[in-house]
Amino acid sequence: MILIVDDDAGLLRVTREALMSLLRCEVDTSPKPEYGFELALKKTYDLLIFDFSMPMIDGAMLFFLLGKAYENSNPPRRLPPLLLVSGRGDEARAQELLKEPGVRGYVAKPYAINRLVEKVKECVPGIEKLNG
Repeated sequence: MILIVDDDAGLLRVTREALMSLLRCEVDTSPKPEYGFELALKKTYDLLIFDFSMPMIDGAMLFFLLGKAYENSNPPRRLPPLLLVSGRGDEARAQELLKEPGVRGYVAKPYAINRLVEKVKECVPGIEKLNG
């Protein structure tokens, strides 16, 4: 199961449909980081895909907050890997984030769906088999 948080609702819908049909996996989406945070507390995901640049809470901050919440839950939960997407690929901060534990990759917008699917497969080996 994948959680995508991105403030671009159109892109969210297209990405969700593509991942569901190509990988046959469940995908939850939210255009609002705070709702994405709630979903991530309620459910268990194999992968998180967050937009790097969103108003208020960006993808990096959302991942950090989830990490803290998972760490402090009883029993502690394992934080799923994160795939960042953004239209600002040259940002030094995005490159820095790739060094953080749990951050598995970066896909620049606009992206080709097959590029995103390949990245998802790298992050969650055997995802098609998990859900197929």
